[in-house]
Order: sequence, then structure tokens, then C-alpha cells
Amino acid sequence: MSRLLDVRNLSINHGKVEAVRNLDLHLDEGQIVSLIGPNGAGKTTLMAALIGLLPSTGEVSYAGQPLQAHHGVAQRIDKGMALVPESRELFGLMSVEDNLRLGAFSRHRQGHRDHQQTLDEVFALFPRMRERREQAACTLSGGERQMLAIGRALMAKPRLLMLDEPSLGLAPRVIGEIFDIFKTLRERGVSILLVEQNARAALKISDYGYVLEVGDIVLHGDATDLAQNPRVVESYLGRKSSSTATEAARATG
Repeated sequence: MSRLLDVRNLSINHGKVEAVRNLDLHLDEGQIVSLIGPNGAGKTTLMAALIGLLPSTGEVSYAGQPLQAHHGVAQRIDKGMALVPESRELFGLMSVEDNLRLGAFSRHRQGHRDHQQTLDEVFALFPRMRERREQAACTLSGGERQMLAIGRALMAKPRLLMLDEPSLGLAPRVIGEIFDIFKTLRERGVSILLVEQNARAALKISDYGYVLEVGDIVLHGDATDLAQNPRVVESYLGRKSSSTATEAARATG
């Protein structure tokens, strides 16, 4: 696998507050990488900086090319990056289909005219969006709005899909549906950077994971290994059983 995203020594300030410090992170083609941690750890700030919404220092390379400060959001989308923010940012009074078609604007601007085919692909992934294509986005349920937000990002045909708390406020059944779609997207070659507080669901589908606490990466490794790490088990996965933590502690020496 080739490296798609390479972040080195990244720092991000909010005024005088250093929200992220000297962060290193990488993601290979075809991987799902999760970033877990508590509220206020800097996860959303990191995603905003990667898509070009916030200034940062350090080095970020995408598809082998450095991303510079002058590469704004539109240019990063043109390069194949997409972000689904926690707030989803839908146009509530517009129809489902019109929200989706807006997601293809960057490709249309570049001269691509394949938005109808891409729309059909999104409808195949999210059949409920096809059923509700004429409804206003504001009439959708929380799960449907998340599906619409993801579908709109996919209309840009991204190589790297970044998702900020996609499970927030959703029922477990809906979370399962959406996370199954993430696995399908990986099989189709879309790489995913997933910010999640639902660490159990995130690590279950991920190849690699990072734990971010108060602006610092404190743990990282294969997702299956992180899911067994005593610190992750206790802090983020809950106390399933005392034996689970004990066995994990023995495994790590």
C-alpha cells in the first residue's frame, strides 16, 4: 500500500491555546484509520486543519505532494479530499437530491460530467436517499441526515473521506448500517479517516488507530491491538469485564 496522507510535527493554535502539538499521523491507500479520544482533545480541530479551514504548522503531504497554507478548502477537495463535519452542514430547505448534486460541484467545475452516474452509486449505497430524493433535507431523521451528508461528500468522488463523529446522536442500528457502508467504501478504494467517540465501533472496522488526549497522540497502533490495550479498554471501551483488562495487561508484558 502507498501512503496517502502523511502528517508530521503538526501543531494548531486557537489564539494562545495550542490545541494540537507536534502530531504525527499517517494513512495508507485503502485504509480506515480511527482517531479516538475525549471531548476537547483536538480531534475536530485536526480535521478542520487537514481540510484547510484552520492554519497549522508542520508538514502535511497528500498523495505524495505537500499541502501548503495557500491550498484552501476548494483546492483540497479538487485533489480528492472530503470532510463530513459533525454538524453535517446540510441545506435544510433544499431537496435531498439537490443537496447531493451540490456535492458534485467541484468535479463539474473541473470538466467532469459524470454526476448522474455518481448519484446512482450514492443511491445504491443509501436506498433511503433515493426514496426521499424530493424531500427537504430538514424533514429527514438524524440517521438519514448523516447518510445524506456522507452521500454528498461521496459525490466529489474523494480518495480520502474524513468523518467527524458520524455516529453522534444516532441509534445503534443506524450506526451499524453506516459503519457497514464505511467497510464497503474501503473495499472500493476509498480511504477513511474517522474521528469517533464510539471507540468500540470505530476500532472494530479500522486498520489502524490513534488516541488523542489534550492535543497529544498518547497511543497508536493496529486497531486490534489498541482494542486490547488496558488503557483503551478502561478509558474508551468501558469495563466489559475485569478479566479482559487483566488478560490485555498480561499480553503487553
